[in-house]
Amino acid sequence: MQCDYFDAGVCRSCTLMGVGYAAQLAEKDAHVRAVLTEVVTPGAWTDPFSSRENGFRNKAKLVVGGRRGSPVLGILDDDSRVVDLTRCGLYEPGLHEAVLRLPQLVGEIGLTPYDVATRNGELKHLLVTHSPDGELMLRFVLRSEGQLRRLREHLPTIQRVLPTAKVVTANLLPEHKALLEGDEEVVLSPEATLPMQVNGIRLHLRPRSFFQTNTEVAAGLYRQAQDWLSDTATQTLWDLYCGVGGFALHAMTAATAPQRVVGIEVSADAVASAELSTQALASRKPLPQWVFHAGDATAYAHDNPAPDTVLVNPPRRGIGTDLSHWLESSRTVQRVLYSSCNAESLARDLGLMPSLKPIRARLFDMFPQTRHHEVLVLLERG
Repeated sequence: MQCDYFDAGVCRSCTLMGVGYAAQLAEKDAHVRAVLTEVVTPGAWTDPFSSRENGFRNKAKLVVGGRRGSPVLGILDDDSRVVDLTRCGLYEPGLHEAVLRLPQLVGEIGLTPYDVATRNGELKHLLVTHSPDGELMLRFVLRSEGQLRRLREHLPTIQRVLPTAKVVTANLLPEHKALLEGDEEVVLSPEATLPMQVNGIRLHLRPRSFFQTNTEVAAGLYRQAQDWLSDTATQTLWDLYCGVGGFALHAMTAATAPQRVVGIEVSADAVASAELSTQALASRKPLPQWVFHAGDATAYAHDNPAPDTVLVNPPRRGIGTDLSHWLESSRTVQRVLYSSCNAESLARDLGLMPSLKPIRARLFDMFPQTRHHEVLVLLERG
């Protein structure tokens, strides 16, 4: 892949830019296997799941600079000035088209870009998510509530410039901090969730819900988990760190589905999304017993009777010592499906669970042009 921004030194986020994609994938696969060599045997590995090398991102996270009527959307340089990044080659085609229209939209609405150096202005960031159906979630990150009325009045403008905008929100970030978004979200559109069709399952995303950046590879990851679970005798499945319910819903629709699925996630917004998606699916087809709870995964494990199968999809830090020891010591848990975005923390956690043997493992290339990775490992008690 060739990138004018990278060649000009404007953006260096894609650290593998210029390296052939086949070489990138082979290097990642070799690195992950080397990091996990003490805990995953060579025979457990399946060939890596590849991605498109460009046009794969379903999200744009843009800093807003420039001046009122003439905004610049992109990233901050070393002098805290915003440089244009609207033609990034990683965006999905529909997202790419939408991003190109955003400067016009911001200009027509008349929002004043926030200036980091002087701490003046209102509009800090634009966060855009693109669905497989071509619909958009557009989030305006503002310094204060002062522009909410203006945004509401300009909803027709947003629909004219971006006809596929389904969800429009304002996120409030009053502090001068290096953060992407604040804690308060105001939904401005009639719709509050963005449907994401993945393997025929409709996941409903709320503005602050996490979803993988690469929809096609996320679909492959979910299918792989579903297939591996179908080969087991799972009766009860816990999906810890369940997010919006992607893994849980795929488990419920597996060829051999568990009798009961429990999802645990600390984010109440994500749990609400998971419940909405599951209710919609249950209205169309029979599903196993299911329930989602908002809470801490480790605390839930200590306070409830253990299942025979646990699926974990933690943040980069991994599941940690406490939950790893609980899984190791539980004689009820017969298998663990671990999805990780950090091979180092995965290796540490697997080392704390020697009774659970990795029998299958696979790399999923969620982030081409970078060294980031996603690994799925199936463990069974030896």
